[in-house]
Amino acid sequence: MTTCSTALGLGMMPLLLYLYSQGFSNLVQYVPFTGITVALIMILVPCGIGVLINYRVPQYSKIILKVGLTVMVISCVVIGVLAGISDGGKLFTVLSPQLIATAALMPLVGFTCGYILSTLFRMNAPDRRTVSLEVGCQNIQLCSTILKLAFPAELIGQLYFFPVLYVVFQIVEVLFFIVLFRCIQKLSPSQKEAQVHTVEIPAEETNGLSDSNI
Repeated sequence: MTTCSTALGLGMMPLLLYLYSQGFSNLVQYVPFTGITVALIMILVPCGIGVLINYRVPQYSKIILKVGLTVMVISCVVIGVLAGISDGGKLFTVLSPQLIATAALMPLVGFTCGYILSTLFRMNAPDRRTVSLEVGCQNIQLCSTILKLAFPAELIGQLYFFPVLYVVFQIVEVLFFIVLFRCIQKLSPSQKEAQVHTVEIPAEETNGLSDSNI
């Protein structure tokens, strides 16, 4: 799913930026479509390597995934702390309440829409959770790469901190849903407990019941 969405992004993301920028004068010429395409291709390469590793040597994919997620979370925390220390004042002036609300609502809306749509297509429970996470967890690395490579620093400015704020809300909301799911699993009765237990009646009792009935 990640590979397909990134491949489709080669055409869809420049198209969306072109459509969004129509309402602003002279903004289309500042959108670096070539740089965005290069950034998307750079994301596709490691994504393809990950698919290949998962197909060829799946026993190593879980280890690589755990290490990669750990490094990503630590990097996001370190970058956020350093950004807050260096430009903390500017950060709070640029990130308005509207942007903070947007960063908080985007993952939540993605999780909800992904789960609802997968339910409408009658997918099973694990597939619904997978689609929900895939839709809600946006590619922060792709966003940061495009901002870094495609746009000059004077145009982006402190708005570069928005992906950092977004990934914080994304991680918090994902952890919330994981804890909620685990609690539901523990509170709901297991399949073994829900099964109807049949009681075997000894042959002597059965014969006695039959005799009494006669």
